[in-house]
Amino acid sequence: MLLHILARGKIGRSPEAELVERYAKRINWPFRHTELPEIGGKIPEFQTPSREILLDERGKTMSSVAFADLLGRWRDDGVREARFVIGAADGHSGKARAQADLLLAFGPMTWPHLMARAMLAEQLWRATSILAGHPYHRT
Repeated sequence: MLLHILARGKIGRSPEAELVERYAKRINWPFRHTELPEIGGKIPEFQTPSREILLDERGKTMSSVAFADLLGRWRDDGVREARFVIGAADGHSGKARAQADLLLAFGPMTWPHLMARAMLAEQLWRATSILAGHPYHRT
């Protein structure tokens, strides 16, 4: 299953970009990171069946193990792509939230979007490590 981060805005050369790249290299599943302009821009076609997960402050919080279990179920059910969408500064529209398969939050605090990308990449690596039975997923 392809793990695909779609994020509004450019990460450029930054410490957060280095973190995203570091974790992306560790993920042993197909992985893609797509940047979109702040406004507009064509969202790439997705593989079907797929799941769309919006990072949203009103979303569900999950433990790393529960997140891994969810990805594992989707993979085992034949889902070909899990799209994790990080919106622009104003977040997602009500329509986008209503159509999403999951709203996911990293807790009640507000996080900078660049940090959210790095945190998401790390959690994707951690989830795939958990599913692979790697004993060091807590590091």
